[in-house]
Amino acid sequence: MFEALTERLGGVFDRLTGRGALSEADVDAALREVRVALLEADVALPVVKDFIAKVRTEAVGEAVIKSVKPGQQVIKIVHDALIDMLGGDQPPEPLRTGGEPPNVIMMAGLQGSGKTTTSAKIALRLSKTDKRRVLMASLDTRRPAAMEQLSTLGKSIGVDVLPIVPGQSPQDIARRALTTARQGGHDVLILDTAGRTTIDDEMMAEAASIAQVAKPGEVLLVADSLTGQDAVETARRFHERLPLTGLVLTRADGDGRGGAALSMRAVTGLPIKFIGVSERPDGLEPFDARRIAGRILGQGDIVGLVEKAVEQVDRDEAEKMAKKLAKGRFDFDDMEKQLGQLIQIGGLKGVMGMLPGAQKIQKQLNEASLDDKVLRRQIGIIRSMTKAERAKPDLLNGRRRARIAKGAGVEVAEVNRLLKMHRNMADMAKAMGKGKMPFGMPGMGGGGPSPEALKQLGSGRQLPGVAPPGGLPGLQGLPKGSLPGLPGSDKKS
Repeated sequence: MFEALTERLGGVFDRLTGRGALSEADVDAALREVRVALLEADVALPVVKDFIAKVRTEAVGEAVIKSVKPGQQVIKIVHDALIDMLGGDQPPEPLRTGGEPPNVIMMAGLQGSGKTTTSAKIALRLSKTDKRRVLMASLDTRRPAAMEQLSTLGKSIGVDVLPIVPGQSPQDIARRALTTARQGGHDVLILDTAGRTTIDDEMMAEAASIAQVAKPGEVLLVADSLTGQDAVETARRFHERLPLTGLVLTRADGDGRGGAALSMRAVTGLPIKFIGVSERPDGLEPFDARRIAGRILGQGDIVGLVEKAVEQVDRDEAEKMAKKLAKGRFDFDDMEKQLGQLIQIGGLKGVMGMLPGAQKIQKQLNEASLDDKVLRRQIGIIRSMTKAERAKPDLLNGRRRARIAKGAGVEVAEVNRLLKMHRNMADMAKAMGKGKMPFGMPGMGGGGPSPEALKQLGSGRQLPGVAPPGGLPGLQGLPKGSLPGLPGSDKKS
């Protein structure tokens, strides 16, 4: 998300920071480009006008023009204005689920916006992260198989779903769901309402009557970010008829512009609570204005990456790995686990997208077809080895490498690259065992970053002694010379 906007703004700010001093004309020229970038990202025109006016007022002041690094001052002003436009500097607003149970969450939105899938994602998050007992109920009596879809999703994530009773109205289903939730001791009840291809009075009246019956503490509008400004108009019209409390943007991973997210908060005044970042059941992230602004301006989101690692990595497994690393041991079984964990926390593109400065090599990453297939192919090579070969990589002579390549369906050169990658990671393990690496890769054990490190990460400052991202597993599998400054490349950054 925001890929195109990040690239455009990156070019504007590179030119600004390259100047020793800025005139008012320089600032105006840069803001004209920022305006065009926002409009191309499909941000609503009134929002763009307000944003540019606010930034210009601060950016042409004497303190900025005559500062030691005026370009960086302007970037900071734009960064702060983005945070304000996206919802302010406060932490993400949590769901209102702390009242007397069952706490009702009502999902609203157009047909095809992803309400049912999002209902399951929120249910999984509440049950897994917040340890709440959740009941889901489908009130969509019109769409074929809508109730069956929610029931299937509930089984797959281990969350209770209200049994289907044919012939009931949505209002009757809501009443039955409330009774079942109370009797079953559920903390949260999620109501998945029906949608239409377009907004009409009948749908609005039905949704309003359900809200009167269920009295939800949260009414979340689910909107498809790929619809751009149509999503903003949908949110505005729903908000006129329903007591909306927040927004959820789906398919954010497929939207390179991000204009809907940048406009919806400003137009509706409602907080964006979550964004859907993948089709997976856990592909839902809280919407944090500060972190999103950092990603737009190419500053990455290291704290978010660490949180993903902590969430996905098994603690007991990490402790076992840490003990092995402390002894300087790292075999192919360990490497397979690391590659699997990297896929779990978002894959190569997901991780790279959260690293500072990654947008500067985005074109090369795209050209190199950087995806999880690289990691899965490397896992396939490891699984073509015998147990003895995994434990003792020194056994892998030329004959064994040829056999492994044939078994994995790859060239011998790929096996050789994997062996070189393993040697690099083994050397890293030895260094970590000697205490020479203050901040290891997510999932590599060692307890993760210290509280002081997290504070520095959250402030956007560079951690002392932390090398740039060059040791990511899987990058060594890329074509030689494709990415400047990364493993497997002859080019210099």
